[in-house]
Amino acid sequence: MAQAARTRQGSNIAAAWAALRDEAASCTRCDLYKRATQIVFGLGPADARMMLIGEQPGDQEDLAGRPFVGPAGQMLDRALAGAGIARDSVYVTNAVKHFKFEQRGKRRIHSKPNAGEITACRWWIEWESLLVKPEVTVALGATAARALLGKTVTIGRERGKPIDLPGGGLGWITIHPSYLLRIQDRGEADDEFGRFVEDLKTAKTSLD
Repeated sequence: MAQAARTRQGSNIAAAWAALRDEAASCTRCDLYKRATQIVFGLGPADARMMLIGEQPGDQEDLAGRPFVGPAGQMLDRALAGAGIARDSVYVTNAVKHFKFEQRGKRRIHSKPNAGEITACRWWIEWESLLVKPEVTVALGATAARALLGKTVTIGRERGKPIDLPGGGLGWITIHPSYLLRIQDRGEADDEFGRFVEDLKTAKTSLD
């Protein structure tokens, strides 16, 4: 059952999570399943205090069946380490569970999920949140924020502000680590990485 092994005392949360993951494996709620290799479900402790929501799997995640294992995942690992957060202590998932892409020769190029695909997959996010019951949920990017809040929000406007979530716990919104990979200027990239680390530190502090 991978990393989702720890459970709250006297709870069957791990078994419930495994059942949800198995059900998601045959998801056909939108058409993305038709081209993706497999579903990429969330991963991490079933009783994690913090949940991170990304956008969607990339090429490497689609092949591996695990979230955040590609270049963006490596950037996230660096930022988590900088914020003093152990990767294996958080539950990591995506707003959309199947890889959406455009085929260009032999390469599969990431394509942004549309509103319908985000809405269709929000059902899984809600169940993951219900089972894990994180005290803090961090949305990485606009797609994740929309999945978490059920509406479109502006990252720059909402970044760094605590949000009381309807299901309980606090929500935070920040950038997706893939944004850092697209910044050409080294100085700007370093500055943005520092801001990203600070966002994660702020979210961690709210656990206390």
